[in-house]
Amino acid sequence: MAGHSKWANIKHRKGAQDAKRGKIFTKVIKELTVAARIGGGDPDTNPRLRTAIDKAKQANMPKDNVDRAIKKGSGDLDGVSYEEGLFEGYGPGGVALIVEFLTDNRTRTVADVRHCFSKYGGNLGVSGSVAFLFDRKGLISFSADNDFDQIFEIALEAGAEDVKDEEDVYEVITEPEDFIQVREAMAAADLKWETAETTMIPQNQVMLEGKPAETMLKLMDALEDNDDVQNVYANFDISEDELAKIM
Repeated sequence: MAGHSKWANIKHRKGAQDAKRGKIFTKVIKELTVAARIGGGDPDTNPRLRTAIDKAKQANMPKDNVDRAIKKGSGDLDGVSYEEGLFEGYGPGGVALIVEFLTDNRTRTVADVRHCFSKYGGNLGVSGSVAFLFDRKGLISFSADNDFDQIFEIALEAGAEDVKDEEDVYEVITEPEDFIQVREAMAAADLKWETAETTMIPQNQVMLEGKPAETMLKLMDALEDNDDVQNVYANFDISEDELAKIM
């Protein structure tokens, strides 16, 4: 598996997405609200909101929930004011992590995230301590049941940076500013993606095995279990054989 997709694939295997649907809804609602607050409530002129709406659809969120979150963000309804930002740090085995958050109480979020790092052998770093190890990119992933040549051709014509065959998934990588147009080209071709988002892709991976690998997965679970944490990016990799032992 590709290093930057490792955690997504592991979650899929564990069925964690279904088990934590309530938390997924909470995170998506926050993103909808903040996106609407920053760029307005019209998804046609607000790419961030359009992406958040796509996430809501992927999570099977009811349309009323989506509309209410957007109205709170755009000021049509009273709502909570969220602060967004990120933490940087290191996990087991020297794995670099970036934790994106949206919170109405920064003090609480700092304490909770710091506790997660400490409990599972990591430590928070200062701003800029690991961000240079990642690149912000658009990522659209497809099941390998699709036609790779078709995806490749459409993606490159639409302005994608790269298309990769990762055996169990095909990945289209774009610059952030090209993400929307590439995604729309895929939709126009009636291609159904599994995920479509802007993400942080590591420049290299740290291979883990044994106890550090197991602890790293526990740290990722703990961080993503926090309602204030929106996304967690890490540069670890775990071999298929090692993963089979852990899971």
